[in-house]
Order: sequence, then structure tokens, then C-alpha cells
Amino acid sequence: MLPKEKIDRINELSRKSKSVGLTDAEKEEQQQLRKEYLQTFRSSVKNTLQNVTILDPKGNDVTPEKLKKIKNKRLH
Repeated sequence: MLPKEKIDRINELSRKSKSVGLTDAEKEEQQQLRKEYLQTFRSSVKNTLQNVTILDPKGNDVTPEKLKKIKNKRLH
């Protein structure tokens, strides 16, 4: 998870860009922070999916084969 200070800074830059605009340095900082946020978010989603087992209403494992292979690689 991204530190609260960085999320606060992303929000601060977003508000400023809508009201008065950003300097070139602030635009670059905003892009870098957004990139870091997306990497963290994607990593979190990927990790969550790698730990999920999908069951149908009857309780049968219907996890996609691709996901099962990824899980098996992590365990070995």
C-alpha cells in the first residue's frame, strides 16, 4: 500500500490542477506518483487473485487453469 503522505500529495496535486494549474515540476511529480500508485494497486490485485479459489454454487473448484498454474509455481 502506498504511504498516506503520497496519497495525500496525489490528491493535493489533483485539486491544485483543477483550480490554479500545476507547474511543469508538479506535473512530473504527479505523473510519477500516479505511476507508483498504479504499480502498487496492480501488485495488490495480482497478489489477491493468486490467493483466490473460485467455487461454483455446488462447491466445485472452477478456478481458471492459468490461475491454478500461477498458484502452483508460487508453492514450489
